[in-house]
Amino acid sequence: MSVSLEHVTRDIDGMPAIRDVSLTLERGTLSVLLGPTLSGKTSIMRLLAGLDKPTTGRVLVDGKDVTGLDVRKRSVAMVYQQFINYPSLTVFENIASPLRVQGKPRAEIDRRVAEAARLLKLEPYLQRTPLQLSGGQQQRTAIARALVKGADLVLLDEPLANLDYKLREELRTELPKIFEASGAIFVYATTEPSEALLLGGRTICMWEGQALQVGPTPMVYRQPDTMRVAQVFSDPPLNLINVEKKAGKVAYSGGVDAPASGVFANLSDGAYRVGFRAHQIEVAKPAADRHGFRATVAVTEITGSESFVHLRRGDDYWVAVLHGVHEFEPGQTLEAVLDPANLFVFDAADRLVAAPRAA
Repeated sequence: MSVSLEHVTRDIDGMPAIRDVSLTLERGTLSVLLGPTLSGKTSIMRLLAGLDKPTTGRVLVDGKDVTGLDVRKRSVAMVYQQFINYPSLTVFENIASPLRVQGKPRAEIDRRVAEAARLLKLEPYLQRTPLQLSGGQQQRTAIARALVKGADLVLLDEPLANLDYKLREELRTELPKIFEASGAIFVYATTEPSEALLLGGRTICMWEGQALQVGPTPMVYRQPDTMRVAQVFSDPPLNLINVEKKAGKVAYSGGVDAPASGVFANLSDGAYRVGFRAHQIEVAKPAADRHGFRATVAVTEITGSESFVHLRRGDDYWVAVLHGVHEFEPGQTLEAVLDPANLFVFDAADRLVAAPRAA
């Protein structure tokens, strides 16, 4: 089975929510819709499900136009950010409910509920009601109900966003195994680059209703087509600085000059925008092959295993992620160090022209 969007647009109250998106999703694949709030992720899901009709363009299933087909006539299941379970039914009955609607025999219902419960580690809770469960158990119940339905297309719209950190990490680890075992088409929406990287599969990078780049998740992360894609796929935000290459040297904004080594070596002379992720900044005395910048600490956030150091340098505002606990004082001056081999370089049209050796 395949599901396709062909040059789809969707206007809401005269404003474009989706702009000329074309996608094809194949059976047994996971596609991650990655983008900030209001980038069009939920709108894409609603079009795939048949809850909304595109303003222009077509929705195809196995090459057949289903653009106007009602959601009830499609083989689709959805899981939302909010837990949606029947509060008066047990976990068993919640999971079994779509099978009962389909009129499946008792033995098949028992078997499929048991399989879904085993996959999602719900076996000890089958006779409890949702109010007797933790948030993570409730969300696993909702996911199990979607899986047991046997739908060809399963849509998960930020399903872990309301869970605490521990539960999110637990389910993020389990979900790829569940997706692989199911064999359906999965589409998973998230605002978090780390979640996309953990889930793997293919990433569809969304921004203001556009699918900016589509490809295997590691490739989109390491080789973003444009600066906007790199920004969407960076958390903390992508750090940026202007640079000009001329006669074998690079001049960074703010008066730092350095040899044109690393990613700059094969670039033509001209002006560029340089991007680097938070983990690509070092705070140390620069070695001979590194580029150093004097910066002032704005604030330091310590999470325990990492420290997020917010730095100001003239008009530039950077964030560095350092391993371990680092207690810098606001106003303290540090040396922020960049490896010229580990930078993204964008041209005047914000297209990628050079990428890090290890992004």
